[in-house]
Amino acid sequence: MPRVLLLLPSTTYRGEAFLEAAGRLNVQVTVGSESGLTFPVHSVDAYLPLELRQPESASRTALEYAKRHRIDAVIGVDDATVVTAAAIGAALGLPHNPIASVSAAHNKFRMRELLCRHGVPVPRYTLFPLEADPASVAESVRYPCVVKPLALSASCGVIRANDPTECAAALCRVAGLLRRLGLTATDEGARHLLVEEFIPGAELAVEGLLTDGALTILALFDKPDPLEGPFFEETIYVTPSRQPAVVQTAITACVQRATAALGLHEGPVHAEVRVNESGVWVIEVAARSIGGRCSRILRFASGLSLEELLVRHALRLGLPSLERERQAAGVMMVPIPSAGVLREVRGQEEALAVPGIEEVNITAEPGQELVPLPEGTRYLGFLLARGDSPESVEAALREAHRRLQVEIEEVSPAPGLNRTRSSQAQVIRF
Repeated sequence: MPRVLLLLPSTTYRGEAFLEAAGRLNVQVTVGSESGLTFPVHSVDAYLPLELRQPESASRTALEYAKRHRIDAVIGVDDATVVTAAAIGAALGLPHNPIASVSAAHNKFRMRELLCRHGVPVPRYTLFPLEADPASVAESVRYPCVVKPLALSASCGVIRANDPTECAAALCRVAGLLRRLGLTATDEGARHLLVEEFIPGAELAVEGLLTDGALTILALFDKPDPLEGPFFEETIYVTPSRQPAVVQTAITACVQRATAALGLHEGPVHAEVRVNESGVWVIEVAARSIGGRCSRILRFASGLSLEELLVRHALRLGLPSLERERQAAGVMMVPIPSAGVLREVRGQEEALAVPGIEEVNITAEPGQELVPLPEGTRYLGFLLARGDSPESVEAALREAHRRLQVEIEEVSPAPGLNRTRSSQAQVIRF
């Protein structure tokens, strides 16, 4: 029976789906993680403590483990694990992307450097040290612009600025976020900020799979909500795309060029692109699959889930048809409407009763402190839908979201205390 080493941070949403996939494929799983398991332990054959953000240390540990238990594939499920997965794959002689390529995809500046060098359209960009004077930086860039950290994901710390005043404020805000997260002491990338031009146009997400460098598009998602700032909170993904066939072809070709420029040639790819009258612009390319619980809307004609497909690909078990099911599908990453402590989410049964809605999955727990973008890194939950058309799926997601009522208790600072909770809760109706 083949064995896969699955690298799972304790905070990932992806663990359960990959473990279910391995179970359906009758594959043994060793979970590599830094801390305690947050998923059913009966699904795990073995647990290997690993320093997931230390590729060299993790590779040594995995190499020792492989002397006793053969490892046939290694999978990093998200941004926090893909570099370490590539390093372990190299140490064990398994199919893998070059470590330098995965590292470049994980760093927005290095990614843009490589893409620009190979003629792939990207926004004009400039790198600034975290300690640079915000006012001086703000006077040196074009507007509108977008301020970004190099390594955070899910639009965390991404802010649009339309003038020097907004830009200076954004630079200070993102620098403060990186310091509060403690990243500046451990991550070289967290000591710089990227300022790039804002690219107008429709934004789409691309889910793909690389095999020996050849890209297969698994799904192309429209993002019907305009992402124009000042923050870039992603909400709805719908597939199939409603873009014209010629635009979809151009997107595929552009993402293929981008993966080649980065040197990626094996495994999943998740890309973000913008399309306008000037063509296709690459915003991000990640050497991983789609995040959160969004993968649950992807089903393929062969009956495989996305995670089953990725496990089979990693183990070289052979792949049946990669064609996605014909039915339209979509997901809403339910945004956090305001800061505070979650008390209750009502209306879930009413949301689930909307025709086309398959799941209403509120992942935030009562009592949990909620932090919206640009500082937040989590969603309130996920809504999943299927239907006869992208339009009906989008409408179902919007109606289900409208039926949710979120009760949030405001949090405010108090003398002598870190936090105090207000006596009145706010009920937000979407």
